[in-house]
Amino acid sequence: SKKTLMMAGNPDDKQDEEGLKDPMVCFHSFLHGGTSSLLSTFIVFPVYKVVFRQQIHNTPVYQAVGQLYKEGPAKLYRGVAPPLLMKTLNGTLLFGLQDTLLRQLSLSSQNVTSTSALPALAGFGAGMVEAVVFTPFERVQNVLQNGQNDRHLPTLKSVLVRLKAQRLALGYYRALLPITARNALGSSLYFGLKGPVCAAMEGQALYPMVSSFISGTLTSMATSLTLYPLNVLVANMQAEVGGEVKGVMACWRMLWESRQRSVALLYRGGSLVILRSCITWGITTAIYDRQQKRSG
Repeated sequence: SKKTLMMAGNPDDKQDEEGLKDPMVCFHSFLHGGTSSLLSTFIVFPVYKVVFRQQIHNTPVYQAVGQLYKEGPAKLYRGVAPPLLMKTLNGTLLFGLQDTLLRQLSLSSQNVTSTSALPALAGFGAGMVEAVVFTPFERVQNVLQNGQNDRHLPTLKSVLVRLKAQRLALGYYRALLPITARNALGSSLYFGLKGPVCAAMEGQALYPMVSSFISGTLTSMATSLTLYPLNVLVANMQAEVGGEVKGVMACWRMLWESRQRSVALLYRGGSLVILRSCITWGITTAIYDRQQKRSG
């Protein structure tokens, strides 16, 4: 009868709800996020290093590349261990936690929040957790990448010992506030835009992996350019250990003055950020989406 059908509900809805609660599906999101991030990070590390030198030393591309060339291939991947570990764990947590939060929101916010807004909302929450967990990794990475630290902090162990001697807010958790803002907003934009852009690309009769690559490229490009000033601020706040301690606004004023109050100079290195974003998030998104579809 009609009453029985209403009580039974839609079988497809029940199947979807069971899928949302399946712990193995969430596990795959963590695993695939880590794998895709590991591969993409190793490939683009030299590009990241050039961008970092521009952010710290305010030099054009050719000078940053020349510095790395003079240092030789042995130092090209110096400091790769922290970002490789960080980005692998970062991808594991970010994709896995975002997918987990998205499933929970999908179950609990029926007819309350627009379905299209849920990925961005889940991304915002995942980005906040990501910032708390991975700020120490980024701190160590930025100290190692700063060539001016080579003499008095030559090894990873020496950096860890020096940071441990500092208070958390000045040591491992230096620049936590701008990192939290950057990660939460960045993750929200990425996950909020990725799906619609990918759907639009698939509508152009492209292969799924090509659609995912373009989607990851375009969304990360928009995100990285929007939040690039925060990246520069974080790099400058974290690159040194010790010295005079300044707050976020004081550091921002110093940075703005050092760039001669010029947006163009503040965005120096932006072209390479686009390239890095294209490669990193294009590869990451394509691999992640491919693995998700194969296990789904």
